[in-house]
Amino acid sequence: MTVRVGLTGGVASGKSTVSTILAELGAVVIDADLIAREVVARGTPGLDAVVAEFGPELLTPDGDLDRPAMGALVFGDPDARKRLEAIIHPLVHRRSAELEEQAGDSAVVVHDIPLLAEVGRAGSFDAVIVVDAPPELQVSRMVEDRGWTREDAESRIAAQATRDDRLAIATYVVDNTGTRDELRAQVEEIYAVLAARA
Repeated sequence: MTVRVGLTGGVASGKSTVSTILAELGAVVIDADLIAREVVARGTPGLDAVVAEFGPELLTPDGDLDRPAMGALVFGDPDARKRLEAIIHPLVHRRSAELEEQAGDSAVVVHDIPLLAEVGRAGSFDAVIVVDAPPELQVSRMVEDRGWTREDAESRIAAQATRDDRLAIATYVVDNTGTRDELRAQVEEIYAVLAARA
C-alpha cells in the first residue's frame, strides 16, 4: 500500500535537504512549492485565473507571473492572499493527487508542504515529518547562507506557524542542529520504518 507522508519545517530548518535525502532513499517526493509555480506558468488556466482576479499588471513583459509584485501584494493584504490561495490551492491539490496516483502501490509518497501546519492538513497523512531547528539557528542560516537581514529573517519566521505548532503535528521529528551525516542517519531511520509499512 502507499504510505502518504507530510513533510514540513520552518524556513531554513533544512526541510529541502531532508526532502532530497528522502528522494535518494526511494521516496516519491511531491513538492507543493514547485507545483504552485507550475500551475501559474505562462499559458496555463491558473495564470489566466490570476490575471482575471488581479489584473494584467501582475505580468512581466514576457507574459509570466511577476512573482515579486504578486508577493508584495498578497503578503501585505490578507484578503488578496485568500483570493490567490482560492485559485492556486485547488490546482495544486489536483496536480498532487495526479502525481501520487502515478507513484503506484507500495510507495512512500512524501508531500513536501512548507505551510502544512498553517493549512491544517496534517490529519490527511499517514505520518508527518517535521524538520526542526531553533529559531535562532534559522535566523543565523538565513543571514549567513542567504544574505538576508536579521529583521527580514525574523519577520519571515514570525509569519509562519510557531515551532510548537509544527511539533504538535509531528509523527517524527528530525532534529537539524547537528552535522549532515547526523541528519541523514535520522532520515534513514524514519524512512526504513515508513518503507516497512508500504
